[in-house]
Amino acid sequence: MRILIASAHPYIPQIAGGAQSSTHELVLELRARGHNVNVFSGLTGDGWLGLRHRTMLKVKSGTIVSDDVCGYTTYRAWHPVDSTSEVVDAFKPDVVILQSGFPARLAKGFKSRNVPLVFYLRNVEFEDLGGDLKEFSDCQFIANSEFTARKFDDAFGVKSEIIYPLIRPEMYPTETRRESVLFVNPHKHKGLDIALNCARACPEIPFTFQMTWTLSKEDLDELNSALATLPNVRVQARTQDMKQVYAEAKIVLAPSRWEEAFGRISAEAHINGIPVVASAQGGLPESVGPGGVLIDLSEPEETWSSALKRLWTDKAHYDQLVQASLDYAARPALQRDHQLDTLEAVLGRATSLADQ
Repeated sequence: MRILIASAHPYIPQIAGGAQSSTHELVLELRARGHNVNVFSGLTGDGWLGLRHRTMLKVKSGTIVSDDVCGYTTYRAWHPVDSTSEVVDAFKPDVVILQSGFPARLAKGFKSRNVPLVFYLRNVEFEDLGGDLKEFSDCQFIANSEFTARKFDDAFGVKSEIIYPLIRPEMYPTETRRESVLFVNPHKHKGLDIALNCARACPEIPFTFQMTWTLSKEDLDELNSALATLPNVRVQARTQDMKQVYAEAKIVLAPSRWEEAFGRISAEAHINGIPVVASAQGGLPESVGPGGVLIDLSEPEETWSSALKRLWTDKAHYDQLVQASLDYAARPALQRDHQLDTLEAVLGRATSLADQ
């Protein structure tokens, strides 16, 4: 099957986040099953790739450019919504999987070319849709958590198959030295204020702040100012190799202030038996499960530091959550064959309905 995974957001290497990691690993697994899978994304002018593609677009006709920096073809466009027909001509997909980044607007372009569509609902920011999903009741829907499925059912009346973000286990296992508390993506939406308060309250515990998103100058200045008084916090530059990140983590801290649709970091940590202390927001309770501690954002600040201190010092408590993390990572819903079988069934339904 020729499968195109589409989003108006930029893609690896121009942006790195949970959605991009999940997409990349999904592409690799589907290709391993014999499918021809490529990606269609937005484009920015940033970095070497942006410079290269800006130059290409000046000397070629059309509105899309392509590259194979990820090991497969990624089609990119300044304005993907206006380039759907061109990418259909270039790749001739049997089906398109639409992800976050104005999927409703992209869908109209692909539907005009009679391409079967599957919506993969990966976040609950409805303004990101670019339209009303009630217009696409004849399409198939996948959600990345029970939480996401409920939100979209309540808002648009769509029923979704649940497929948690695909995580290739071989990408993450490591012999962790269990030396620090890991906080991934030091951004205010991710609970930066809580992480900083925890570091202040636990000067005896080393913290690692792992960069992922590109921060604005203002946010970066504020972060650096706060870190100047916290010698127990080390900042690591953005990396694609999460093995080395988890190699030193004893605990993962995920105090997100927004409604995470799932919480991929928790699932990755559990592969290595790393417990997670997280906010009880959105889909995080599903991704953390029994393999960690969930804290309501209304709880006092000291609740967070107390949870970290107990895990850091109470070996019996820590070992119990390590085993719970490993067991939870092995549950059937996270096994790749189950996920891929389910996805192939959904794609099959989409193409079959289009043929009727």
